[in-house]
Amino acid sequence: MKQFSVPDHDNLPDMQRLISDYGNHLLRMCYLYLHDLQLAEDAVQETYIKVYQNWSKFKRACSEKTWITSIAMNVCKSYLRGSWYRNLMLSSDLEQEPFYDGKIKDDTVLHEIGKLKPKYREVILLFYYQEMRIKDIASALKITESAVTVRLSRARKQLEKTLKGWYFNV
Repeated sequence: MKQFSVPDHDNLPDMQRLISDYGNHLLRMCYLYLHDLQLAEDAVQETYIKVYQNWSKFKRACSEKTWITSIAMNVCKSYLRGSWYRNLMLSSDLEQEPFYDGKIKDDTVLHEIGKLKPKYREVILLFYYQEMRIKDIASALKITESAVTVRLSRARKQLEKTLKGWYFNV
């Protein structure tokens, strides 16, 4: 049976503020990672539960946003490891996506990003879609900054290859 630690009541997070500050950011990131709105909502909820349970362990070695994003990424990764997820059909209709605002007319780039290996997809999503700095991405993924830049470079090269003649005039 799993044991849950009782949080230190003198050191509780302001959950309303955390949800207000990071909720949309996390939902967007989880959705881009998982391609399923309900699963993304579950991942965000699980993330906030983990934040609440582990708040006393947050050492402030990185920003609050980076720490919470790191937890969310790990939750998404654990969802992706599930065998039932591998059988899930991904939506290909852009207008059905929850963050579609009518401005994006072509979803080719999003689909190509979705085809990247997870380690490349996550750095692209964090850098371009979540606008995180390389330092924060490295902290969130628990890898070096040079590893982040290498992954970004390799992901860009793969995207350039697949989008050649479409978005790149090479």
